Amino acid sequence: MERNILWAPWRIGYIKGLSNKGSCFLCDYRQDTGKDAENFVLWRTPHCMVVFNRFPYNNGHLLIAPLRHIPDFEHANEDELLELTRLIRECQKVLTASVAPHGFNVGMNFGRCAGAGLPDHMHIHVVPRWDGDTNYMHVVSDTDVISQGLGELYEDLRRISREQDLPKLG
Repeated sequence: MERNILWAPWRIGYIKGLSNKGSCFLCDYRQDTGKDAENFVLWRTPHCMVVFNRFPYNNGHLLIAPLRHIPDFEHANEDELLELTRLIRECQKVLTASVAPHGFNVGMNFGRCAGAGLPDHMHIHVVPRWDGDTNYMHVVSDTDVISQGLGELYEDLRRISREQDLPKLG
């Protein structure tokens, strides 16, 4: 029997990161302000930041996180809660202008058992969706096909952000 292999070498960073206890990439990004393009940090706001998911479910998968290292809503203050919600709206605006999705999944996972890859630093997933974007690759091989590189999309979202003065939080 012939065995088919689909190489996905970019996943090793994620796999190794699962065992890297004590490290929080969101906190690392918060501190590395001079490396926003390298870290794919799209926006920094007074209480939050928006970053690209390096292991996306779909093209344009963004993460919205408070700057403070907090695990859940119970620990968030009113300013953080309001800004998190407003940033969902702003992420939808910039992604719509760039990649024109047909819809969005917006969600959160609390605790590793609930699917949180980074359970101690709360974050919101904003995932653009298109009609028919779950195709045969996912169904038959549990594989997602991402059609655009992170760098190209990052530059497009930065350009649109400048042109539309995003994010607007007030």
